[in-house]
Amino acid sequence: MSAALMVIDMQNAYFESPALQQHQERLVEKTNELIREAKAAGVPVLMVCTEHERDKSTWTLSMLDDDQGFIFSGSKQADFVPGLEWNDLPRLVKTRDSAFIGTDVLLRLRNWNVETLILAGVATHNCVAQTAADAFANNFRVRFAREALASTDSEYEETILRMLSDEYRQPVQSSAELKDFLRSCSSQG
Repeated sequence: MSAALMVIDMQNAYFESPALQQHQERLVEKTNELIREAKAAGVPVLMVCTEHERDKSTWTLSMLDDDQGFIFSGSKQADFVPGLEWNDLPRLVKTRDSAFIGTDVLLRLRNWNVETLILAGVATHNCVAQTAADAFANNFRVRFAREALASTDSEYEETILRMLSDEYRQPVQSSAELKDFLRSCSSQG
């Protein structure tokens, strides 16, 4: 089974929130473990990030309503968090919650012959969940990296993970389970 690891929005801007900041060290550690395991298994890793333009051309409705932009291209906010091992990995820039909206992610995943996505990053109830739902709509299986996810609202996080797991058969798995899965991908390769 061909897989890819998608690391979503592990950027400085999101960790300005105290609710996410408290999870930053764990997320970096667990995400780096997954990145290393995926690389060892020959599984592609895609670093997904959000960036907007100052001219408002990429802003969401809420940003336009509030006349306040966020995560501008080239800003410190747009940088990946310190300690994240991303330097030699491909990046995918998005302007919406889902990595599938307005990007070339489908082309990349099809070129890699991906069937299953492992999702890690923030925020679980927003960008991770939207990406998972769109993955399902595009016939990709999804596995959530439990220890490499966080949200600004733990209740929302647990509710959306339960719903996606039940309705879309997208399991929430531990690091140990995902390492076993990645190793199985390597043995099939």
